[in-house]
Amino acid sequence: MRFITRFAPSPTGLLHLGHAYSALLAHDQAQAAGGEFHLRIEDVDQSRSRLHWENQIYDDLHWLGLTWPQPVMRQSDRIQKYRRALETLIDLKLVYPCQCKRADIEAAAGAPQEGAPQFGPDGRIYPGTCRQRLLQDSASEDVLRLNMEKALEASELRTFRETGAKHAGTHSLCADTLLNAVGDIILVRRNMGSSYHLSVVVDDADQDITHVVRGEDLFDATQIHVLLQGLLGLPTPVYHHHRLIRDEAGKRLAKRDDARAISLYRDQGITPAEIRTMVGL
Repeated sequence: MRFITRFAPSPTGLLHLGHAYSALLAHDQAQAAGGEFHLRIEDVDQSRSRLHWENQIYDDLHWLGLTWPQPVMRQSDRIQKYRRALETLIDLKLVYPCQCKRADIEAAAGAPQEGAPQFGPDGRIYPGTCRQRLLQDSASEDVLRLNMEKALEASELRTFRETGAKHAGTHSLCADTLLNAVGDIILVRRNMGSSYHLSVVVDDADQDITHVVRGEDLFDATQIHVLLQGLLGLPTPVYHHHRLIRDEAGKRLAKRDDARAISLYRDQGITPAEIRTMVGL
């Protein structure tokens, strides 16, 4: 079986040890399988992405010893690709406009039923306030959502294979989980032209990704991606969700953790081999 994987950071801050672990692990697995490692820049959110952060990504990864084919895929160059995927979902009558702000969703959630999930992989589970709105009534400030109930009616529930230690095995999509613990996800965010969920499945297909290597915090989002792959007629890769690199308090690292930035370790004279040891490779 071919092995083509990728590392897909967003240029919104410095890469840290968690990014180093994910990129190195994906690169190592590709090399061990005689496969390919690709870099993708997830800069669809142009309000937060910066060119100097993107250039720092290239610099840090080269310093770690990673190589990848050129040119690098950049999401900001691919808005029309995402639009065509969106139009497929629109043709299936699965998309509706939503004008709700975060405060509206919080207010509509009300008092939660005991035991009912409140948050899913797309954040607060949307209560469906705008579900009956028509696309022709949408405004420029609206987001576009997937009608999950109709999506499940339109798609066969696929399975996907997971090789990460925590979730290893073959998993089947669950309609009840997608309806009640995921809900109507956002397909296009305000002023972005897409969303993470829509972009990632289109990008993985266009890069012929066969194996997705990423953090276990994204495991719950995989069911969304596999559903979208089915609706769009795209292949489903093998997934590997790895452990997260955490701080001394057990909290996973974020880009605001500049003290663990790769560039800072470089400035301190730490070597790439020592970075590997620090992240357990």
